[in-house]
Amino acid sequence: MRLTRNCWPLLLLACTGLVCAEDVTVTARVALVNGADGGRSHEAGNVVLWLTPASETPDSPAAEAMQRARLAQHNKSFEPHVVVVPVGSVVAFPNHDPFFHNVFSLFEGKRFDLGLYEAGTTRDVHFDKRGISYIFCNIHPEMSAVVVAVDTPYYGISDQRGQVVIRNIPPGRYVLHLWYEAALPESLKNLDRDVTISENTSTLGLLRLTEVSLPQGHKNLYGRDYDPPAPDNPAYEHP
Repeated sequence: MRLTRNCWPLLLLACTGLVCAEDVTVTARVALVNGADGGRSHEAGNVVLWLTPASETPDSPAAEAMQRARLAQHNKSFEPHVVVVPVGSVVAFPNHDPFFHNVFSLFEGKRFDLGLYEAGTTRDVHFDKRGISYIFCNIHPEMSAVVVAVDTPYYGISDQRGQVVIRNIPPGRYVLHLWYEAALPESLKNLDRDVTISENTSTLGLLRLTEVSLPQGHKNLYGRDYDPPAPDNPAYEHP
């Protein structure tokens, strides 16, 4: 199709509008309040925030942006404790300990069992749907982590001071969501809200979450209690 001379000013105006609508960086601050006594926690890390477009349009970004993240096993713990990825990403689980691990997740989110694998090796998991995946080791009950898969590229996670930064957000209308491991699902749902991001938006304000005591312990891969620790068991040592 040929563009007439009268069409060029309209095309130029449309392109100029797209150029002027620059992506925005917004911040937020999270405050955790103890549900038992109402006191404020000194640390507010690992709170996840994400923005999903209020309506799907042809210009909406593809949520399934392939990325790679790492959730390492070291000193019988996962590092870091919380990882956030867009749907479609791959998370590597390298074993940096001098003994075997067996990483699994069977509760909500992505379900998988990586089996036993030795020191110096790694296994990958493709997180192909949104959700919260609680990660454990079938050998060491003290190990736990969380992978949050979100269907948007606009997300952030709070540092220990409760500061969150979300970058490269196109102006528009979004729904703000929050997740925190020690918060009840219904209280998190009540914090969902519509927000409008524009060039004049710089902060999402102060977000208060009520934290509760987490249940202690979990079942193993087979839904049973863990066996008593056997640190000298050769089956779990690196050959």
